[in-house]
Amino acid sequence: MAGDLKSMRVLVTPTSYAKHDPRLKQVLEESVGEVVYNPTARPLTSPELRDLLPGCDGFIAGLDTIDASALDAADRLKVIARYGVGVERVDLEAAKTKGICVTNTPNANSNAVAELTLGLMLALARQIPTAVTTTRAGEWRRLSGISLEGKTVGLIGFGNIGRAVARRVKAFDCAVLAYDPYPNTAAATALGVQLTDLDELLPAADFVSLHLPVVPETRGMVDAAFLAKMKRDSYLINTARGDLIDEAALLAALNAGHVAGAALDCFTVEPPGADNALLHLPQVIATPHAGAHTDGATNAMGWGALENCLAVLRGEPALNPVIACEQSS
Repeated sequence: MAGDLKSMRVLVTPTSYAKHDPRLKQVLEESVGEVVYNPTARPLTSPELRDLLPGCDGFIAGLDTIDASALDAADRLKVIARYGVGVERVDLEAAKTKGICVTNTPNANSNAVAELTLGLMLALARQIPTAVTTTRAGEWRRLSGISLEGKTVGLIGFGNIGRAVARRVKAFDCAVLAYDPYPNTAAATALGVQLTDLDELLPAADFVSLHLPVVPETRGMVDAAFLAKMKRDSYLINTARGDLIDEAALLAALNAGHVAGAALDCFTVEPPGADNALLHLPQVIATPHAGAHTDGATNAMGWGALENCLAVLRGEPALNPVIACEQSS
């Protein structure tokens, strides 16, 4: 049963929440009794959440570590409204055991991530980072790039983001192959994408782009065997999750020259340490998990998370439940 919203407290941890639309804070603060914002400029650790969750009824969550230890301190929590799609940092079993509803914002950042994917693809193809840094250093290198036209793009994952990437690269006259464990044949036909398996995709693709969630079956899937199957001198792009890649195996494949380059928006450990060898390779482009950091994406994630949070606190069904539950009085 729902309580009085004005008696409720909500914790908000995404650092970009309301960055482009101040109404997100205004609506939330007018709806509930108290709002607690992230006191840092980064995702929170489990011990930090343990200090903040007691007394909170709602939680609009960023990329925080929401494990069983953190949730053990949540004495009133009814909903974790993820600001984004991925829930791999939420202990779903612990949330379910405590009767906490978990929601996300599917498709809110699909276009933004697809746009970054295309930008990274172009940056790899035309050596844009090297061209910028050497020109600023007073050099005038005539760097040789490759055209996207006529190349084959292999999408590992053909959900909302994978399909958004397909639409964009088709406009560059690329052939598109896609692998997905749950293939959408109708979408593939509509977009002119050929669904196939990994053994066929990897040796054929000039660019391999990752768009899968992290689950036990996909964690570390980009290992030495995966990389060995990739076409020689092809490129790898990851705008999904760092845990998809065995970073040591990727480093070896890059150093051996089998993989021509990689663009990584995410890493196994974030932020990666300065001693991460991948960061020191000139053929690697690294960005700070910025796929969803656009005005359109942050607004869509913000409104989606807010609406999910308030719906559950009012005793209504969540709009986008990952774990739905009946709230007790």
